Amino acid sequence: MAALQSSTLDAMKKNQTQLLAEWTTGLEASGATRNLKEQDLQQQTSEFLHLVLTGLQNGHGQNIATPGWDEIRQFLDKLSHSRALLGQDSQQTASFIFSLKGPVFALLQNHYQDSPALLAEQLWEISELLDALGLHTIRTFQKSREAVIKRQQEELLELSTPVVKLWDGVLALPMIGTLDSQRTQVVMESLLQRIVDTGSEIAIIDITGVPTVDTLVAQHLLKTVTAIRLMGADCIISGVRPQIAQTIVHLGLDLQGVVTKANLADALKLALTRLGMTISKAD
Repeated sequence: MAALQSSTLDAMKKNQTQLLAEWTTGLEASGATRNLKEQDLQQQTSEFLHLVLTGLQNGHGQNIATPGWDEIRQFLDKLSHSRALLGQDSQQTASFIFSLKGPVFALLQNHYQDSPALLAEQLWEISELLDALGLHTIRTFQKSREAVIKRQQEELLELSTPVVKLWDGVLALPMIGTLDSQRTQVVMESLLQRIVDTGSEIAIIDITGVPTVDTLVAQHLLKTVTAIRLMGADCIISGVRPQIAQTIVHLGLDLQGVVTKANLADALKLALTRLGMTISKAD
């Protein structure tokens, strides 16, 4: 296997300013600088090129998994994470690496214009290294992006399951959208914690915003009701529309003695009655 020539490294080191200028121009032309500040881009390109030259000078080779490339891997991990947070896609992030090929290749073609065989060897060496760094960046970006999406999903779940205090001792959980296993877990955790924090005796789960109720949804509801009862509180399910009632009957579902009401107002009225309170119009 061909090795990187010291002459190649010297040419790149002497022409760093030219490489950075042409590289930045290529990045801007490809749209890879979207949402990036000019100062941040200059800092990132300068640092990356410096790390590449340092690694090559120390003879670490193309295997970027070796300890000699730890610093540049850490740099790319941080870069990929920041690009994911900025909303860039994997192509834009990978272009940060691959766009460096053009300026480097042009420089080496001029440097080895009288030695075509040596030029081919050196282009292959540089290409192998940049490809490996680019693939590492893509893998890291995908992991960062998945982490961002997961965090956003968790935040949306929390926002879509707010626990509201309707009265002293009465909590309400209005649910909107499909109820699945993950959401059921979030519902139980947030509702049970609020029961402990407030010492509430009754929890109302309002399913007015739940489009359909099937066997799986009913099982999730029953799990939540059971958990609430284990905490020493009672549970009322409100928002049972005629269509949902018919579906429950057709499916042969047994809600095991769970109290249901057609709307949240009726459920609140029942909850207050159980607490020994009544509501009447003022004279």
